[in-house]
Amino acid sequence: MHALGVYRQIGNVSKLYDQLHLDGFNLEKFIMSVEQDVQQTIDQLYDVAEKAADEFSSLNLEQVEKIVKAVAEAAAEKAEFYAEWTVRETGYGNVPAKTAKNQATSIGLRNTYNIADFVEPTIDFDKKIITIPKPAGVVLAPMPCTNPIMTVNFKIVANLIARNSVILCPHPAAKECCTHAANFLADVAEAAGAPKGCIQIVQDPSISMINKMMQDPRTSLIMATGGPALVNAAYSSGNPAVGVGAANVAAYVDATANIEKAGADVVLGNGFDHSLPCTCESVVLAERAIADELKQAMIAGNGWFVEGEDKQKLRDFLFPGGVNNPAALGKSPQWIGEQVGITIPENVQSIVMEINHIGYDEPVSKEKLFPVLGFFVMEGGVDVAIKNTMAMLNMMGKGHSAVVHTTDPIVVAKYTAALPVCRVAVNTPGILGSAGLTTNLPETASLGTGFFGGSSVPENIGPKHLVQYTRVAYDMDPSIQMGDIEAALAKL
Repeated sequence: MHALGVYRQIGNVSKLYDQLHLDGFNLEKFIMSVEQDVQQTIDQLYDVAEKAADEFSSLNLEQVEKIVKAVAEAAAEKAEFYAEWTVRETGYGNVPAKTAKNQATSIGLRNTYNIADFVEPTIDFDKKIITIPKPAGVVLAPMPCTNPIMTVNFKIVANLIARNSVILCPHPAAKECCTHAANFLADVAEAAGAPKGCIQIVQDPSISMINKMMQDPRTSLIMATGGPALVNAAYSSGNPAVGVGAANVAAYVDATANIEKAGADVVLGNGFDHSLPCTCESVVLAERAIADELKQAMIAGNGWFVEGEDKQKLRDFLFPGGVNNPAALGKSPQWIGEQVGITIPENVQSIVMEINHIGYDEPVSKEKLFPVLGFFVMEGGVDVAIKNTMAMLNMMGKGHSAVVHTTDPIVVAKYTAALPVCRVAVNTPGILGSAGLTTNLPETASLGTGFFGGSSVPENIGPKHLVQYTRVAYDMDPSIQMGDIEAALAKL
């Protein structure tokens, strides 16, 4: 069996049922047996991972490039296959968007980075400083069910670039597609020269097992992608962690904006993959002077403004008790409409709800993870936009991102300088701009929220956060020379 198949289900219902019906059953011994089996499984995973990490750290640039190229290309070729599987297994999102995300986090990620930066030493002769990149080691990678294969691709490719071994921990709701994809990419990596076991996956994860692994001293780094509880557990584990936080993306459209483009962009940004990515626009802040024009542009861009009784029907279904309905997570506008007897045209990507305030009692003004976009008409320019965006961020989403559509540099300067976020996308959809697909930010599937959001990393997470650097510094005295250090390093 492949190293990925090392974990088996422990303590399942049928086993417990059988044991409880045996004469002389001892519950305490049974629990100890389950715990021992779980620990044995964890030990096997780490034994394989540590050996692979040790071997991987000695590979040279040519070897690493060959491995990464093979895996990225293989993942890109299977992008649609796994997109279809993901939607079928989880019921979340749509195939075209997931295909695009799977491609972006495979070959797109490979093309973003110069692998030599994470493998070979660099020398600053003027400052007499040598920088030597070194792999983190064994990386533990919990994953969400909302964007599963994108996250598998991202965490595998990024860690291969950094020469780490990675243990993937899938969400139970996406376990089958993640396990198959990880097995497939592990085989491709090993065929290209990667150490056996540098990619592993926990095939039947449990919360208790993942918590034990996060706290295990053999974990060099945790890449935490998931809900607040998971991210908080990672940061509280006692091991280094890079995690992400919640979003609540405001999109301010001012009077100078290209209204036609802005309207299309905000609908695309909210409706992409049925609003599952955290970078999706949550609320449009529209200047009153251009609000009617912007509405028409959004309708032309496949937005659907809900009116009258339909609005209350949708609110009752989507926000029971004022909170998001999990049944609507990642569902299409058409599916959402069907649940309350409303026919929504097939071309519609986003349901738009006009709101009259931002606040805790207005669930449309918060992150939703289904394709409903708030539309708030305001006036007063960028200062009022900042006030409303801060109201959104004070509820949730500090550190994450925002969007602005304008041609006025003063608006860009004031809006971006005032907000406690780590990225602002300008004149582009938030979903694409913040993730580096339509901007020159690094492409990523994981966005750090910095100190604003309680994270250790403010940047788009990538291979640079999966290596550590040893910096060798010579005395500044000109009489102290480095010698032929370049030739010496080349012999390593």
